[in-house]
Formats: sequence, structure tokens, C-alpha cells
Amino acid sequence: MTKLLQSSIDRRGFLRRGVIGAAGVAAATIAACTPNGLARWTYNPTSSALPGSGVSPSSAASALASLAPTAPAMSMGPGSPAASMAGDDMDAMAEAVIKRFPEKTDKVGNQPIEPVMDGSTKVYELTSSAFPWQIDAVLKPVDAVGYNGTWPGPQIRVTEGDRVRVIHHNNLSESTGMHFHGQELPNAMDGVPFITQPPIKPGETFVYEFNAGPSGSHMYHSHHNATDQVGRGMLGAFIVDPLDPAKRYQVDQDIVWISNDELGGFTINGKGFPATAPIVAKLGDKVLVRFMNEGVMTHPWHLHGQPFRVVARDGWPLGTAEFTADTLGVNPGERWDVIIDCVNPGTWAFHCHILTHAEGHSGMYGMVTALVVQG
Repeated sequence: MTKLLQSSIDRRGFLRRGVIGAAGVAAATIAACTPNGLARWTYNPTSSALPGSGVSPSSAASALASLAPTAPAMSMGPGSPAASMAGDDMDAMAEAVIKRFPEKTDKVGNQPIEPVMDGSTKVYELTSSAFPWQIDAVLKPVDAVGYNGTWPGPQIRVTEGDRVRVIHHNNLSESTGMHFHGQELPNAMDGVPFITQPPIKPGETFVYEFNAGPSGSHMYHSHHNATDQVGRGMLGAFIVDPLDPAKRYQVDQDIVWISNDELGGFTINGKGFPATAPIVAKLGDKVLVRFMNEGVMTHPWHLHGQPFRVVARDGWPLGTAEFTADTLGVNPGERWDVIIDCVNPGTWAFHCHILTHAEGHSGMYGMVTALVVQG
């Protein structure tokens, strides 16, 4: 079963071939969409870290376990649903993947980094290098590149107007550059080799120094051989909180959600389902999700069970143009901020609605996670 499962969800192979059979997009119904009389989607809280969830592993495990409903007894008579399912490898493979979620991997990315202060300047050191990276625990690690040994790189969070210094050491075997996507930097530090700065050659260091602004959800990534370097993990979040506290989000959780769709297939924060991190919240919580697309494809993110309020695009508040949705397309390079009012308890699927990015004959993979609302 393990070899079959590994082969069937090998997303890297899928991307290389660029095709999928019609049977590969058969959607399984999960969470609230499951018909009455069948077991709802459950999973085992095996992950030792839930990056970005703001919930400790022990409390997350307790919350997930409390929400796992018991499957009702089903008849095994001829022609019954249970008899049909028992002989169906598709169902068995899909269930096996679900039971692994949320799955522990050796490292997680997108972790906050604290600055070293040089007077009033916030100093961050980032080293680009190559390293193996687990997309999930079953597939062989991929040959990633990134910052400080993780994919995504460290999450940098500053306040509007802060003086920021980023010291970038290049330990790759090739040149690179770094672009602060959405920030207004001096032209000589915009990070595009031969247009605004020379490439950072192997073994060299380049220092970026600027005043943070505008506020909002932004990113940093390579801008040299970017199809390969960003596609293999050279990316991270750069969050700038508004200087005015009254303009900051009043929420219970602040989740950074970075998608990519090249090396390793379809990933959220460098992981593919079932190694993606669930969002665990309490009934009545407000959860901010900052969608960031570092890939080459559009991804329409869809939440089951409750809608979200779309409040900002590319760091800019929408104001009176805010709107409510349950599916939001995020194009490459875009950032969208949404706030979820957690009003409906349960375990709800949260996934890209391009079905070939999320589900196939062997079950869920890639751009899938869950919102768990603890009632």
C-alpha cells in the first residue's frame, strides 16, 4: 500500500508530465459535504508543530480529537455502501491519506525571526543555501534552496517606518538577488541583477537597508533565475504592521499562507497535504489569513462551512470595497488578506478549487488543509 500511495500522489512526477487522467479529478466529499449515513472526515493530530496556527501542539491535538466524530455502523450486506467501499482501492487510499493528517515532517518554515538591534535599526541575517526538504513524510525529500535552511524562509515582521537592514549571504553555487515585493526601496536595492544591482555571486554578501513601508502583507524572494530559485523555495513573508495601532487588525489569530506550485508540486508554506498545518480556532474567533502566491499559477482558495471577509489586496486596505466570499482567486505575486468569523463549529476543508491541485483518485494531496472550529 505504501508504494502504491507514494506513486499515486507523486506530485512532482505529475507536474513533469503535465497531464492527468479524467479519473484523477474524481472528488471525494468531506467535512460538511459528506452525505448523511457515512463517516465524516476525521484525521489524527500527529503533527508536533502547527506553523502559523498560534495554537500549541497539545491544545491542537485535544481540539482535533474532540471534533472527530464516530463513524456510524453500516450494513455490510450485498449492494450496501459499505460493501462497495470495502472493495474499492480508491476509497482505501483516500482514507489512508486523511488518517495521516496533520502529518509531522522534520522541519517547518515560515517561522518568525527576531532582529538584532543596531541602535534603532532592526538587523536580520539571511543565508541562501541548498538543502533537502520534506514536502510530506512519505515522499522522498526534494532538493530545495532557500533562506536559513527552511522553505518558506524566516517570517520578517516590522512596523511601518522602521529602519531595516537585511544582510544576505549567498552560500549557493550560483548567483542570486533578493527583491522585497511590495516595499518601496532605493532603486539600487530593488534586487534585480543588471537592472538595479549586480548579482550576488557565490560566497558574496549584499546588504539591503531601507525604511519599511508601505504597511501590509508583503514578500521577499529571489529575482535572479527566479523560475528555478523561487520555485525551489527562495521566498518568505515580509509583514509591515501599520504605525497607527488603530489601523491594525483586531483578530485572534494571524496566519501567513504562502502558496507555491513548482518543486514538490502544490504546496502551502512548503508542505503538501497531509503535511499541511490545520488552522485551529475557537467558536467566535476572528482569524486573519494572509494569502501570498509565490507560484506561477492562479489558485482560487475555497473555505467550507463559512465565508470570509476580503479586507486588503497587496497590502492596501479595501475600505468600502471590502466584500464577502467563500472562494478567492489569488494570482502570482498577489497578496490578499481575509478575515474569517468562526461561527460554524466543525472540521472544514480549506483548499485550492482547481481540483487537480488538491484531489485525485488516491485522495487529497497538495493544496489542502482544514479549518477546525472548536465549539
